[in-house]
Amino acid sequence: MIGWLIFFFTLFLAMLGYASYRSYNKERTSDDFIFAGSNIGTILGFLTFSAALFSAFTFMGMPDFFRTHGVGAWIFLAFSDALMVFFLIWFGYALRKRASINGYKGVAGLMKSCYGNSFAGYLVFASAFLFLIPYVAIQIRGISIFLDAAFPDMLPYWSWSALLVFIMLIYSEIGGLKAIVYSDAIQGVIMLTVIWIIGVTCLQMSGGLEAGLATVASTSPDLLTLPGPKGLFTSPFLIASAIAIVLIPVSQPQFTTRLVVMKNLKSVHRMAYAVGIFAILVILPTAFIGLYGAIKYPEASTADFLTNALLFDQAVPVAALAVVGLFAACLSTTNAQIFALGTELRSMLTGSDQFNMRITKISILVFSLIVLVFSTYMSDELVLLARVSFAGTSMIAPVVLGAVMFKNPPKELIYLSTLALVTFVSSLVGIVPSIIAGYPLDFLMYCILFIITFILMLRHHLTQKTTHEA
Repeated sequence: MIGWLIFFFTLFLAMLGYASYRSYNKERTSDDFIFAGSNIGTILGFLTFSAALFSAFTFMGMPDFFRTHGVGAWIFLAFSDALMVFFLIWFGYALRKRASINGYKGVAGLMKSCYGNSFAGYLVFASAFLFLIPYVAIQIRGISIFLDAAFPDMLPYWSWSALLVFIMLIYSEIGGLKAIVYSDAIQGVIMLTVIWIIGVTCLQMSGGLEAGLATVASTSPDLLTLPGPKGLFTSPFLIASAIAIVLIPVSQPQFTTRLVVMKNLKSVHRMAYAVGIFAILVILPTAFIGLYGAIKYPEASTADFLTNALLFDQAVPVAALAVVGLFAACLSTTNAQIFALGTELRSMLTGSDQFNMRITKISILVFSLIVLVFSTYMSDELVLLARVSFAGTSMIAPVVLGAVMFKNPPKELIYLSTLALVTFVSSLVGIVPSIIAGYPLDFLMYCILFIITFILMLRHHLTQKTTHEA
């Protein structure tokens, strides 16, 4: 096992090293470092987008989610991701059009420019910081749980997290976004390959799809129905989850920036279709692994189930490749989101190019250290914690959509998004109840935000039209 691990990790790190080398340019500006020359093609674009989107929470969280909550997990993620693809086509066009007019340094900087108000930019940055830091910590927590359980005597628990962040810092500092895009492409291919190998193996060990479903139907029939054995997949939960996932390109800057740095609009559209295909391909085998877990490890803890299903029940080369695949999946999301936070901070700066570059690199280091601290306090519910991150960042969607859609967007959207973000954060700390009249707070907030945002935008559109005609 150790020999195979050394072989695959050496190969993986060599590819990352080569990607960093190819990306390095001594004469680059801060824009080159942050935006990779804004010349990303379709293949690299969809691989970097997909690798950042489907990460350790997909590789580790979704099998456990299927095992615990049943087939509703497919509706939760796969259906929502399909809707996001259609939304990407429109949003990518509108965003790139606005960025070409106002310029683009980051989402926060774009908001500051469009609204003529620094607070709009700080609101976007605050939302990203509040929810991306915990989300990145989830990824690190997940891989640390797995590696510590798999190799309890090899390294201390915290060492796995520190090693992952250290590797990420090295190649992102050397090559910037271009190095991250190349590494995402490598990690995306590795993740998809490994998860299918393990998924097919688990399906075979379950006796095949039909036999496996029959076994689950006889032992845990609630796993095959909605709302699932724990009643999680209610209609409000699924609707709110779908909205939060669809709005990911709007509210999470690592994805918004990837739409802007694509070579052209045609590449964006092709990338969107490819992401939809990748979503189905990467989520389907997690259902097979979850089915296997429901049959063989129905009462096991998350760590025990994952280490057995992904490691000890697999052939030695596959198990070693799984470790590298999980490490790569975690790395792709960690680098994308921490780098995005540095980008957003940089978009609010007004100093010289050299000063901005220095502050950006320092901020990436600081954010990484914060993530390491947070990762020690996260729980094992990877998917539900990821959903909280999606929902939290989506609260500022009105202010971003307003800036993308209107030349002079209504400033009321800033106040609306601020109130929504404060309310959601208050629900997480217990100040505001998370359930009101039997409905999840985020579901109710989406209903209210949709109505108020629509009214504000319609009024603004009619006002602008009347002014233009006059």
